Amino acid sequence: MQRNWTRRSVLSAATGLALAGHARLARAAAEAGPVELRIIDVAGNLALTRAAIERFAKENPGIVSSLNFSRAPSPELPAKLKAEQAANRVDIDLVLTGPGALSDGIQQGLWIELLPAHRDVLPDLDAIFHPQAKMMQENFGKGQGIAVAYSPSGPVFEYAADRVKDRPKTVQELLAWVKAHPNRFFYARPANSGPGWTWLMGLPYLLGDKDPQDPINGWEKSWAYLRELDDGIEYYPSGTAGTMKELGEGSRDMIVSTIGWDINPRVLGVVPKEVEVFVLEGTHWVPDTQFMCIPKGVSDAKVAALLKLMSYMLQPPQQAGTYDQGYFYPGPVAKNVPLSMAPAESQATLKEFGRPFYDDLIAKLPAEKPLPPDKLVAAFQRWDEQIGGKKTK
Repeated sequence: MQRNWTRRSVLSAATGLALAGHARLARAAAEAGPVELRIIDVAGNLALTRAAIERFAKENPGIVSSLNFSRAPSPELPAKLKAEQAANRVDIDLVLTGPGALSDGIQQGLWIELLPAHRDVLPDLDAIFHPQAKMMQENFGKGQGIAVAYSPSGPVFEYAADRVKDRPKTVQELLAWVKAHPNRFFYARPANSGPGWTWLMGLPYLLGDKDPQDPINGWEKSWAYLRELDDGIEYYPSGTAGTMKELGEGSRDMIVSTIGWDINPRVLGVVPKEVEVFVLEGTHWVPDTQFMCIPKGVSDAKVAALLKLMSYMLQPPQQAGTYDQGYFYPGPVAKNVPLSMAPAESQATLKEFGRPFYDDLIAKLPAEKPLPPDKLVAAFQRWDEQIGGKKTK
């Protein structure tokens, strides 16, 4: 018998399936009682969110019995999850990740669907996110990750003003400076570095490449530039922290950075407070966002708890906490969460170590949509193969 499906009947069926799924989760949660949540951070996100996650657990002892936090390099996570899922023994419940591992996970089918499957229990992201966070959610989240922190990011450049008297103003002047000062400039492997990530995707705009959204066929100028730049770079650290350490120690004079990576290491004393920053002429922001993802294989009882945690993390008080110590400045994905809502310590830190001109640059410079997951993974692979994969450490 043929059935005529109307829009109303399709929506009704989808709603019915969602309600049935929620009922299943609720039954599992009731039967299991409080659960231990095992959370892994591959993006430095716990600096922004750990206090709020712990507060959720304290406020909800009937949902969470304990928390177990761990950290790992972003590129290692997908293979680890895939192996655990193949063995039907997933020991990670929530992943806090940037676009790298999120993209790999989407490509490999590692995450459960959060939206629209759980839209009735999660907040309306279109209503609460500011436009830039909404753009990142649509471009990267793909319904499998929920944005929790946002920054316009970069690329920006940090330099020791006492040693660099002729700081570059254009992308070509940067290349000339690196050639004239070999091994005094570097950046981290893009697949595991926010600054490296924004530099890789921001370069096509600086160079006027044919198609900044196509790293394989549209970045002819960028790949040639990166190969030429490579001649003056000794090696590529596996993560951003290595670049900060060497700038602070004086073994490098200039590094690729982001707004947050400029502010926070100076707060921590890793980089001298007097280090200066600049952006090149023609810079376009490549925003960065951190997401919450649930791997496939997590039990229904834990999924129920995690959906409540995710909703909690998007409320204004928890979002205000993402200002933190400037690590992901400004931080909130939710609109109408000004710095005045942040903890007093965060406000004092950003008053001392923030840079007032950042807010002007954020308003003035265009922000571009980052590469979608499949193209981002392709760009990382090509960089590893053709540029710096053999020089990372």
